Amino acid sequence: MNNTIIKASRNTDSAPKFSLSTQTVAFSHYNYLSGQLPIDPKTNEVVAGDITAQATQCLNNIKTIIESIDHVMNDVVKITIFLKNITDIAAVDAVYANFFQSYLPTRTVIAVSALPMDKALIQVDAIISNGEGTHPQAPCDLIKVAKNTDNAPKNSISTQTVAFSHYNNISAQLPVDPKTGSLVAGGVKEQTGQCLKNIKAILESIDVPFDDIVKINIFLTNIADTDAVNEAYTTFFPDSAIARTVGYTPARTLSAASALPMDALVQIDAVVSYGDGTPPQAVEDRHGIVIKANNTSNAPKSALATQTVAFSHYNHLSAQLPINSESGKLVTGDIAAQATQCLENIKAIVNSINHDMDDVVKINIQLKNIADIDAVDDIYTTFFNSDLPARTVIGVSAIPMDALIQIDAVLSNAEGTPPTL
Repeated sequence: MNNTIIKASRNTDSAPKFSLSTQTVAFSHYNYLSGQLPIDPKTNEVVAGDITAQATQCLNNIKTIIESIDHVMNDVVKITIFLKNITDIAAVDAVYANFFQSYLPTRTVIAVSALPMDKALIQVDAIISNGEGTHPQAPCDLIKVAKNTDNAPKNSISTQTVAFSHYNNISAQLPVDPKTGSLVAGGVKEQTGQCLKNIKAILESIDVPFDDIVKINIFLTNIADTDAVNEAYTTFFPDSAIARTVGYTPARTLSAASALPMDALVQIDAVVSYGDGTPPQAVEDRHGIVIKANNTSNAPKSALATQTVAFSHYNHLSAQLPINSESGKLVTGDIAAQATQCLENIKAIVNSINHDMDDVVKINIQLKNIADIDAVDDIYTTFFNSDLPARTVIGVSAIPMDALIQIDAVLSNAEGTPPTL
């Protein structure tokens, strides 16, 4: 590995194209796909029909993109499904089974308040394994390692953890007691604790420490529950004596969901560093690979999250709100001012680790009002000089601090982290 690894941004005419995102961006051993709406690429319109037709179109678009880069659906590591109506999940699952049979990727499902294009009922994005790597990496026979444990809730249509190369992705964990299969008793604090216990049980089952988590995504049905969630959260992070000494917390995004499966109040998924790698990488590499957590005073800091956590060939950034780092308050002004501030915060973090915005491979945007997307897009393109990253946009019912927008990102890291230089 070296610092000349090249980002591969690709589009196919056989799937919907957008001027403000790339369908798939590969870097090192992963591909990130933009959120796919139920759009027929021939008409560029949302397909006619119900949720079944729309889910089929979304997954067909993903399959088409994957096949255009000489991959197959079994190379998918993680799927995220955004629904307008959580009760549509049964119909989506019936379609989903046609695309994934023997192997099931990790998965997160949430209901959101709005999606781009009014008639869309569903949006799906994905992360794909990329065994060939990107130039000048030589192709290698990296193997996905998909595992479940009885100590955490099992799901018939997803795998608890899928490792590939130097990362594990963990399926979203609901506050379900694995012994009973039911939601735990209590409120959001107890539910948050159960979600994190489930993640910890999954990690223990594959002999990975809890503090190897580099990114946490928390989905809440009531943003006012944030303080209760944080109270439970801080009993899990930092986890080890070493992490407590340095005050390590992973990057974090907290999102409002309109609804969650099983009427849960909270759901949590995680991205985990994996020093062991997957075969044929050597197990003994594990304890030599270093997580690099960085904060800069040029962007808002949080006691509960690190601005960016690098591991191997990626940096995962915490969600950025439109907060002025000097005042610690939301910027004044409309959506244009707030979008600019979010992107300025991301740029400040990216620059602080000697990267630039064109190293971003994936952007996730949350909007309080989906109609604001045009104003956001006017600003968005001014932050990138070359190929645009993959992108997913959703509308949410609320954002922390009553902001209008929140943005997070995944950044390529060609230099890697020691000893992968």
